[in-house]
Amino acid sequence: MTRVYLIRHGESEWNAAGDLYCGRTDVGLSTIGRKQAADAGMFLDDVRFDFAYASPLIRARDTAQLILGDTGPPILIDERIYEGDFGEWEGRSKKEFIVEDPESWENWMANPWETRAGRTGETAREMYERASSFLKEIGEKHPDDTVLVVAHNNTIRFLLAGILGMPFSNYRKIFQDNTGINVLDVTPDSVLIRSLNINVHLF
Repeated sequence: MTRVYLIRHGESEWNAAGDLYCGRTDVGLSTIGRKQAADAGMFLDDVRFDFAYASPLIRARDTAQLILGDTGPPILIDERIYEGDFGEWEGRSKKEFIVEDPESWENWMANPWETRAGRTGETAREMYERASSFLKEIGEKHPDDTVLVVAHNNTIRFLLAGILGMPFSNYRKIFQDNTGINVLDVTPDSVLIRSLNINVHLF
């Protein structure tokens, strides 16, 4: 069994500027985001991580580094835990793009599994399949290890929705705080969610 601490990155500069959809745009952490990550690291101070992974985006990499501090393992980068590609929604707030193109949002909410985010972005199926492939590989490569994984809001929510077997159209019912901590027990054949969105370090 592999113990995985799956964590959303800290608040980004675009989260702070009206919660703009930043997707694949490489936006850094805000001042608050850096504090959130450091506080998460203090909360997890007693956890010894054998391996650490982050998406290639700087907000995830910096969050992982702030959690690990100076004594953790090197951070391995994996593109499968990128945030989703939001297409035409990139860099815009939900309020803004829904007014301009309500049909696109309605189609996404009704069937994200097959609908491309922002018309030209990824589907939920693409996000889930790449993240699920990553998690399965972690279980195979790191049996009996404790692994830190820092990823992104929608990638995490679709992964959790798939693990739970819930309709992907309900993915927004899974809330993920910035630096919310999910604890998973992973084997090559199964995933058990032990904790969901631990956020006590934020208060």
